[in-house]
Amino acid sequence: MGIFTRLSDIISSNLNAMLDKAEDPEKLIRLMIQEMEDTLVEIKASCAGVMATKKKAQRELQEALTRASQWGEKAQLAVNKGREDLAREALLEKRRYRDRASALEKEMAHCEALIEQYQADMTQLEDKLSAAREKQRILIQRHIHAQRKKRAQQEIRRFDTSDTLIRFAQFENRIERMEAEADLVNFGRKPPLEDEFARLAGDDEIEKELATLKEASMKKAE
Repeated sequence: MGIFTRLSDIISSNLNAMLDKAEDPEKLIRLMIQEMEDTLVEIKASCAGVMATKKKAQRELQEALTRASQWGEKAQLAVNKGREDLAREALLEKRRYRDRASALEKEMAHCEALIEQYQADMTQLEDKLSAAREKQRILIQRHIHAQRKKRAQQEIRRFDTSDTLIRFAQFENRIERMEAEADLVNFGRKPPLEDEFARLAGDDEIEKELATLKEASMKKAE
């Protein structure tokens, strides 16, 4: 495919429509960006070549105009000296250089038109390339978001399965059993001596309080 055919296809393409139809939008846009970059490089190289040709034609034009002017002066000198034969030859040389200058002017005009077209094409292509890169950035972000969302949904489904719930229930039962076993560690053991004396002291206080209540009750009965 030629450079101008590719350029025409790129500039006239609808990125959104192409991506909507693609099975793998990320891969497609990578290929499109690569194609645009390659085409842009070729256009710049072609434009540089035409600009070099224009500069060369400009130098040759100046030289041709200078030589035409010199032959005109020689023709005048020959006429002044009565040498019409030499004057005629000089005028032929002058016309040859003038024709050369005319051809070079046309070549330069053609080069200028090509350069303008190349520059316009580069501007359009760079705009397309910028849009494609922005599209690529958005697609990458969407892809990353979709992957994260997919992983999150998979984790939710994994923890929502009956096997997971059973494992949680088993773990809970194991903890409850460990707590019960901890409560039974000191069950049935004889209390320390200090605790026995404290309990006896507490019993004496209860007996005194009970005696006080009985005495008060008997006084009321009298």
